Amino acid sequence: MMMAACKLNKKLDGLCDSKKLSEKKREELYEIIIKNSNYLILAFSSEQIDALGLSTCLKTGLKLIKKHFKTENNFLYDGNTNLGINGIKTQIKADASILQVSAASILAKVSKDRVMNFLAKDFPCYEFEKNKAYGTKAHKELIAKFGICKLHRKSFKLL
Repeated sequence: MMMAACKLNKKLDGLCDSKKLSEKKREELYEIIIKNSNYLILAFSSEQIDALGLSTCLKTGLKLIKKHFKTENNFLYDGNTNLGINGIKTQIKADASILQVSAASILAKVSKDRVMNFLAKDFPCYEFEKNKAYGTKAHKELIAKFGICKLHRKSFKLL
């Protein structure tokens, strides 16, 4: 799981929900965002999520983000709960309408996709370069055929 936070140094054109952008456009914007922002990208492994739980990992991520951006007072999390972290506001689908959140979603998505493309070389039967480990029908069929690997979360019902 990837989390990202971003404070843009200036308004950037073309930012929107990362899911609505092509992979090529996300890659282009990623480089622009990196050069024009203060940002933090966090990664949590499947082992961490299985051991600690998804909520704990998310909460840890939010705390690390607040610590990294310690001079900031306004934090917006794309979701419906701040997981009990004071000073964090929430907004569902914030990545579709708030530029800073859009930028963070692009950073997280591109980072995850790059990791999955790299890991696909060691686990070719799962086609991570195509499904990016999302629970697509094709990915579920591959799990049914080959079983889970060490990258899959054991605490998440995959089939």
